[in-house]
Amino acid sequence: MRRVIVDCALYKNGVRADGPADLSDALDEARASGDAFLWLGLYEPTEAEFDHVSAEFALHPLAVEDALKAHQRPKLEVYDDSLFVVLKPVTYEPESDRVSSGDVMVFMGDSFVVTVRHGEGAPLTAVRRRLEAEPEVLRHGPTAVLYAISDEVVDHYIDVAGELQVDLEELEADVFAPAGGNPANTAARIYTAKRQVLEFRRASSPLGTPMEKLAAGTVPFVSTAAKPFFRDVSDHLIRATEQVEGLDRLLSDVLSAHLAQMGVRQNDDMRKISAWAAMAAVPTMVAGIYGMNFDHMPELHWVWSYPAVILMMVGFEFGLYRLFKRRGWM
Repeated sequence: MRRVIVDCALYKNGVRADGPADLSDALDEARASGDAFLWLGLYEPTEAEFDHVSAEFALHPLAVEDALKAHQRPKLEVYDDSLFVVLKPVTYEPESDRVSSGDVMVFMGDSFVVTVRHGEGAPLTAVRRRLEAEPEVLRHGPTAVLYAISDEVVDHYIDVAGELQVDLEELEADVFAPAGGNPANTAARIYTAKRQVLEFRRASSPLGTPMEKLAAGTVPFVSTAAKPFFRDVSDHLIRATEQVEGLDRLLSDVLSAHLAQMGVRQNDDMRKISAWAAMAAVPTMVAGIYGMNFDHMPELHWVWSYPAVILMMVGFEFGLYRLFKRRGWM
């Protein structure tokens, strides 16, 4: 059976505590305590499954609609009773050299944080366990959760960018290899790599504006003391974005080089075909003339006419071959 609620816990003063099983009672306890918050983690909930959660936490309908649908753009939206942040983690599959993205939605409000995850990428269990091992960080409440998730997602961007860099360097080496490989296969690999980088850019580039707002410390429900931490995440995101843009430029250069090589090879092939055609034309012309069956032709009745004509054609062929070879046409 599919598990929608991955984890739900009440944290008091940065330490996980036993709390009421009912969401409403747990949230009331967190708000009454003053130093506690509730963290609810969900995985791909349906609309019916999310209705109770949205009602208990008074989540905005527009944010709820976005949270139920995958493939959202990274963004930050502020509502009256909550903050809504969309992050897009990316994963790299070395077996297929494929980049895929998921969705992590974070709702923050008074003494609560709700995370909704879509896709297999970036499970939040490790983030939760790491925070639980650092109560001095978790003591800062929902802000600490948002920071930890953002930091995990952006740091993984840098790792994936490094993996893609290795793949593209191998592709570049193949393009400039003397053998050249299969041109059609090389073009397909470049196109596939372009698609992977595009998927990466869709995940990382739009996140710049939300991270800048969080780093500025002017976002409701986010502690101003977290400004330096979000600024660090923003700096890492800029680095990752620059890497992605560099990969895109590298792919464009590799594609241009591949097309230029294809043009040179085609010209080479045309020169070789033209050279062989010219060499074939000489004996064809001579044989055509002597095949016209006229009675009065020079040297027609000479005993040595046949070997002389053959030697003449061989001489012409040898001369043309040397000429084309010297000019690099053969």
